[in-house]
Amino acid sequence: MRLILSFFFITSLFVQAQNNYPQDYFSTPLEIPLILSGTFAELRSNHFHAGLDIKTQHRTGLKVKASASGYVSRIKISHFGYGKALYIAHPNGYTTVYAHLQKFSPEIESYIKKEQYRKESYEIELFPKAEDLKIIKDSLIAYSGNTGGSGGPHLHFEIRDNAQRPMNPMLFGIDIKDNTNPIIKSLFVYPLNNESFINKNNAKQKLRLTPNAQGDYYAEDIEAIGTIGFGIETIDRQDLAANSNGVYNIQTFLNGSRNFELDFKRFSFTETKHINELIDYEYYIKNKARIQKLFKKNNPLSIIKSAEKDGHITIADSTNSVYKVRVADYKNNESWVTVQIKGSNASKTTPKPTKKTPFYINENQDINLSEGRISVDFYKNTFYEGFYVDFEVKNDTLKLHEDTKAAKKSFSISFDISHYNNQDKNKLYIARLVGSKNYPTYTYTKRKGDVLIANTKKLGTFALETDTISPTIKPINFKKGQWLSNYRFLKVKIDDTGSGISKYRATVNGKWILMEYDYKTKTLTHDFNDNVILDTKNNLKIIVTDNVGNNSTFETLFYRK
Repeated sequence: MRLILSFFFITSLFVQAQNNYPQDYFSTPLEIPLILSGTFAELRSNHFHAGLDIKTQHRTGLKVKASASGYVSRIKISHFGYGKALYIAHPNGYTTVYAHLQKFSPEIESYIKKEQYRKESYEIELFPKAEDLKIIKDSLIAYSGNTGGSGGPHLHFEIRDNAQRPMNPMLFGIDIKDNTNPIIKSLFVYPLNNESFINKNNAKQKLRLTPNAQGDYYAEDIEAIGTIGFGIETIDRQDLAANSNGVYNIQTFLNGSRNFELDFKRFSFTETKHINELIDYEYYIKNKARIQKLFKKNNPLSIIKSAEKDGHITIADSTNSVYKVRVADYKNNESWVTVQIKGSNASKTTPKPTKKTPFYINENQDINLSEGRISVDFYKNTFYEGFYVDFEVKNDTLKLHEDTKAAKKSFSISFDISHYNNQDKNKLYIARLVGSKNYPTYTYTKRKGDVLIANTKKLGTFALETDTISPTIKPINFKKGQWLSNYRFLKVKIDDTGSGISKYRATVNGKWILMEYDYKTKTLTHDFNDNVILDTKNNLKIIVTDNVGNNSTFETLFYRK
């Protein structure tokens, strides 16, 4: 039997909370039916998703409309992240955000390009004045695209409050068809200290789930003693899409009393990094599945609501308890899972000994580890809890534990390169070795004299790598000496097989031209409609530099009239 009274109480709270937001102020930003590929606060790598990802029918170039009147308060164009993004401030204090755009409306595009040419940079961030770019509700502001870190054509849409905290746009009447219950994929139970046991084991366990006729789930019964907690892997789906999306609310109950709650209504960007403590980080790294902890340990996330003992459950001998989890989407479609817990001292056994090394990371202290020419500095509160760390140095390779511990902030790795000759020093960088073949991936590296320094949040294996190979530059849609009078775009492919591309610069007849960089296709594109190339005979020069300073120069001649 479900917790009927709790259900009606929860539902009334949801309705009351949702009605606090204006329901008719914001219109939908696209002229097509809204179907989502991503929901608000969905669990992503190192962050919560800050908006809705709206499908654009596998196309780019759909008209994007202003969701409400206001003015353009921010424009940011970057190679990664949101790509081309537009921010509109509204008189009611909210801000809407439109990201991964292909291009902007003519007025906004002209404003941006003027600044890009003035600063000679494709990547740019602008904060127009309120009178510069005024916007009327439902007017054209941009066209949908696939720029930045987008994995396919879509519109990323956000609504932020007056503190620039992203909120679920569905709270404001943005309606998505959804009559589908969330799916509970797995349930785990965790002993929360060395004196706690589950089924005579001191390790986390995955519980077998059995669905019932109503679509809810029963987990296998457990026998336990001490303090335990649970974790859940769950997703939601809307009616018109098969995407695995995030849920809106998770609540737990112990013997009818609320035990814990995750409320995915709003968060701040300063706290989104704590997602790696909310999930079972080690399980995610090893299995690529996100188990959300239904208990709190040193996690300041605001989506975790106050509950009894932070979701920790104390099981005494000779007791019987019923633990329930309610998972709901925004439309209050729900799924429940029930666990019967028997408290028994018979579940006690000898815990497995903790693996100890000579090196212990105390989360409340600054720690320096060094051997030979390699040094690591962990600063106070880098991690959520202390642990014994593997630290091993062989030549120019550092083994620094496995990437199984979530970090709150970066730590520093230093390599002394004084034993290299001066020519080689300039080509070195710090790489993190990933995968079964230890493939080197560039870690942003600074040099101070004879020391290379990298700051990172990831544990793992690091090594010095050498990059002596310059980037490549190849024309895509033209040849040397070609007439390009009827061409709209000039396209060039750039690539680097070592440390990666750091910067590029393109000029025609010595004058800087704007070339947009798409790192996914490794393409530089110039739009002749910028009308900055006015000569008939044109000398194109492109210089591309990688992250250790290797550069390549491409020069050619083309004609236009």
